[in-house]
Amino acid sequence: MNTLHKKNMSILIAEDDPDDRLLIKEAFEENKIANPFHFVGDGEELLEFLYRQGPFAELVNDPLPALIILDLNMPRVDGREILEVLKSHHKFKTIPIVTMTTSNDEADMWHCYENGANAYVVKPSNFKQLSKIISAMSEFWLNFVSQPKPENRIGLSCNA
Repeated sequence: MNTLHKKNMSILIAEDDPDDRLLIKEAFEENKIANPFHFVGDGEELLEFLYRQGPFAELVNDPLPALIILDLNMPRVDGREILEVLKSHHKFKTIPIVTMTTSNDEADMWHCYENGANAYVVKPSNFKQLSKIISAMSEFWLNFVSQPKPENRIGLSCNA
Protein backbone atom coordinates (compact mmCIF):
# COMPACT_ATOMS: atom_id res chain seq x y z
CA MET A 1 0.00 0.00 0.00
CA ASN A 2 1.38 3.40 -0.94
CA THR A 3 -0.26 5.93 1.35
CA LEU A 4 0.69 9.43 0.26
CA HIS A 5 -1.00 11.97 2.47
CA LYS A 6 -0.90 15.73 2.35
CA LYS A 7 2.78 16.21 3.13
CA ASN A 8 2.36 19.43 5.08
CA MET A 9 0.31 17.55 7.67
CA SER A 10 2.53 16.17 10.40
CA ILE A 11 1.78 13.74 13.21
CA LEU A 12 2.94 14.11 16.80
CA ILE A 13 3.27 10.87 18.75
CA ALA A 14 3.57 10.99 22.54
CA GLU A 15 5.05 7.64 23.54
CA ASP A 16 7.59 6.98 26.27
CA ASP A 17 8.34 3.31 25.57
CA PRO A 18 11.34 2.91 23.19
CA ASP A 19 10.09 -0.47 21.93
CA ASP A 20 6.65 0.94 21.12
CA ARG A 21 8.28 3.91 19.38
CA LEU A 22 10.30 1.54 17.20
CA LEU A 23 7.22 -0.51 16.30
CA ILE A 24 5.21 2.60 15.47
CA LYS A 25 8.06 3.94 13.31
CA GLU A 26 8.25 0.58 11.50
CA ALA A 27 4.46 0.62 10.96
CA PHE A 28 4.74 4.08 9.35
CA GLU A 29 7.53 2.83 7.11
CA GLU A 30 5.70 -0.39 6.19
CA ASN A 31 2.65 1.63 5.15
CA LYS A 32 4.80 4.14 3.21
CA ILE A 33 3.22 7.05 5.06
CA ALA A 34 4.90 10.14 3.66
CA ASN A 35 3.84 12.55 6.40
CA PRO A 36 6.50 13.75 8.79
CA PHE A 37 6.07 12.42 12.31
CA HIS A 38 7.72 13.38 15.57
CA PHE A 39 8.04 11.51 18.85
CA VAL A 40 7.96 13.02 22.32
CA GLY A 41 8.41 11.02 25.49
CA ASP A 42 6.01 12.66 27.93
CA GLY A 43 3.49 15.45 28.39
CA GLU A 44 6.04 18.13 29.23
CA GLU A 45 7.95 17.41 26.03
CA LEU A 46 4.66 17.43 24.09
CA LEU A 47 3.90 20.94 25.35
CA GLU A 48 7.44 22.10 24.51
CA PHE A 49 6.89 20.74 21.00
CA LEU A 50 3.56 22.52 20.53
CA TYR A 51 4.85 25.78 22.00
CA ARG A 52 8.10 25.44 20.02
CA GLN A 53 10.22 25.75 23.13
CA GLY A 54 13.53 24.21 24.17
CA PRO A 55 14.77 21.62 21.67
CA PHE A 56 11.82 22.39 19.37
CA ALA A 57 12.43 26.14 19.00
CA GLU A 58 13.68 25.64 15.43
CA LEU A 59 10.16 24.46 14.45
CA VAL A 60 8.65 27.87 15.19
CA ASN A 61 7.65 28.43 11.55
CA ASP A 62 6.29 24.92 11.00
CA PRO A 63 2.54 24.28 11.16
CA LEU A 64 1.09 22.55 14.19
CA PRO A 65 0.55 18.80 13.85
CA ALA A 66 -2.59 17.65 12.08
CA LEU A 67 -2.92 14.68 14.44
CA ILE A 68 -1.67 13.75 17.91
CA ILE A 69 -1.36 10.11 18.95
CA LEU A 70 -1.28 10.14 22.73
CA ASP A 71 -0.19 7.44 25.16
CA LEU A 72 -1.89 7.73 28.53
CA ASN A 73 0.72 6.26 30.86
CA MET A 74 3.81 8.46 30.58
CA PRO A 75 6.22 9.89 33.16
CA ARG A 76 6.19 13.48 34.43
CA VAL A 77 2.87 14.57 32.87
CA ASP A 78 0.65 11.73 31.69
CA GLY A 79 -1.70 11.63 28.74
CA ARG A 80 -4.84 12.18 30.81
CA GLU A 81 -3.55 15.52 32.07
CA ILE A 82 -2.25 16.53 28.64
CA LEU A 83 -5.59 15.75 27.02
CA GLU A 84 -7.33 18.09 29.44
CA VAL A 85 -4.76 20.84 28.84
CA LEU A 86 -4.86 20.59 25.04
CA LYS A 87 -8.63 20.42 24.71
CA SER A 88 -9.06 23.48 26.93
CA HIS A 89 -6.50 25.58 25.02
CA HIS A 90 -7.82 27.65 22.09
CA LYS A 91 -4.79 26.93 19.87
CA PHE A 92 -4.75 23.19 20.33
CA LYS A 93 -8.33 22.09 20.97
CA THR A 94 -9.12 21.49 17.29
CA ILE A 95 -6.16 19.15 16.74
CA PRO A 96 -7.53 15.59 16.62
CA ILE A 97 -6.18 13.44 19.44
CA VAL A 98 -6.23 9.67 19.29
CA THR A 99 -5.33 8.00 22.57
CA MET A 100 -3.39 4.80 21.95
CA THR A 101 -2.68 2.98 25.18
CA THR A 102 -2.37 -0.42 26.80
CA SER A 103 -5.24 0.46 29.14
CA ASN A 104 -8.51 -1.29 28.43
CA ASP A 105 -10.01 0.28 31.55
CA GLU A 106 -13.45 1.72 30.92
CA ALA A 107 -12.77 4.55 33.39
CA ASP A 108 -9.83 5.63 31.23
CA MET A 109 -12.02 5.48 28.13
CA TRP A 110 -14.70 7.61 29.78
CA HIS A 111 -12.13 10.11 31.00
CA CYS A 112 -10.58 10.46 27.54
CA TYR A 113 -13.85 10.87 25.67
CA GLU A 114 -15.25 13.26 28.27
CA ASN A 115 -12.12 15.39 27.92
CA GLY A 116 -12.19 15.63 24.15
CA ALA A 117 -10.33 12.60 22.77
CA ASN A 118 -11.39 11.95 19.21
CA ALA A 119 -10.73 8.21 19.46
CA TYR A 120 -9.50 5.63 21.95
CA VAL A 121 -7.39 2.72 20.68
CA VAL A 122 -6.04 -0.11 22.81
CA LYS A 123 -2.52 -0.99 21.66
CA PRO A 124 -2.55 -4.33 19.90
CA SER A 125 -0.32 -7.19 20.96
CA ASN A 126 1.17 -7.82 17.51
CA PHE A 127 2.88 -5.78 14.82
CA LYS A 128 0.49 -6.77 12.00
CA GLN A 129 -2.48 -5.32 13.87
CA LEU A 130 -0.49 -2.20 14.87
CA SER A 131 0.40 -1.65 11.22
CA LYS A 132 -3.28 -1.89 10.23
CA ILE A 133 -4.23 0.59 12.96
CA ILE A 134 -1.53 3.09 11.92
CA SER A 135 -2.59 2.78 8.28
CA ALA A 136 -6.29 3.27 9.04
CA MET A 137 -5.64 6.14 11.47
CA SER A 138 -3.43 8.08 9.10
CA GLU A 139 -5.71 7.38 6.14
CA PHE A 140 -8.78 8.59 8.01
CA TRP A 141 -7.34 11.64 9.80
CA LEU A 142 -5.06 12.86 7.01
CA ASN A 143 -6.99 11.98 3.86
CA PHE A 144 -10.69 11.78 4.64
CA VAL A 145 -11.24 14.27 7.44
CA SER A 146 -11.37 17.93 6.42
CA GLN A 147 -9.32 20.16 8.66
CA PRO A 148 -8.48 23.83 8.38
CA LYS A 149 -4.92 24.51 7.33
CA PRO A 150 -2.80 24.63 10.48
CA GLU A 151 -1.10 27.83 9.33
CA ASN A 152 -4.51 29.54 9.16
CA ARG A 153 -5.46 28.74 12.75
CA ILE A 154 -6.53 31.81 14.66
CA GLY A 155 -3.89 32.79 17.18
CA LEU A 156 -1.29 30.41 15.75
CA SER A 157 1.59 32.20 17.44
CA CYS A 158 3.22 29.51 19.52
CA ASN A 159 4.31 31.96 22.20
CA ALA A 160 0.87 33.20 23.25
